[in-house]
Amino acid sequence: MKIRKIYTSNHSRILKIDKRGLSKFVRALDGNLPPHLRAPEGDISVAFFDDNGLRAIHKKFLNDPGKTDVITFSGDEDLAGEICVSAERALDWSKKFGNTPDRELALYVAHGYLHLAGLDDIAESDAAKMRLAESEALKIFDANFDAPFFKFSPSTFNNDKKC
Repeated sequence: MKIRKIYTSNHSRILKIDKRGLSKFVRALDGNLPPHLRAPEGDISVAFFDDNGLRAIHKKFLNDPGKTDVITFSGDEDLAGEICVSAERALDWSKKFGNTPDRELALYVAHGYLHLAGLDDIAESDAAKMRLAESEALKIFDANFDAPFFKFSPSTFNNDKKC
């Protein structure tokens, strides 16, 4: 497999991204996950949104106006796909699940990557497989990334954040 390009776009007002760190993470997934859990060949686009931005995509493409954390679109012969994630969901859910916001957002990127690899999580049995694969991806994150590559604006850590 040739080294894929990782395209990054940030539409979130609360997030700064170390694009090199994110690219290294996706490439670490490419190199360390078992072959059946790897995204297909081709470049990957990762787009970061606030809740309202991802909600608009959710409504437009999936006819669901609710909040969500990750939406993944399959690609074509040159683009393996696009992963769209909500920085706000990561910030909120990280508190609930005891993750750092950085690790929670890395989980969302991994979740989208695994969707590109063909995993689904709608049926209960598929969701269990997805959780196991996510666990493997987070082991890669934990073993290889000491410094965060996502930085949330300090004001977003207040209890009454205004986003």
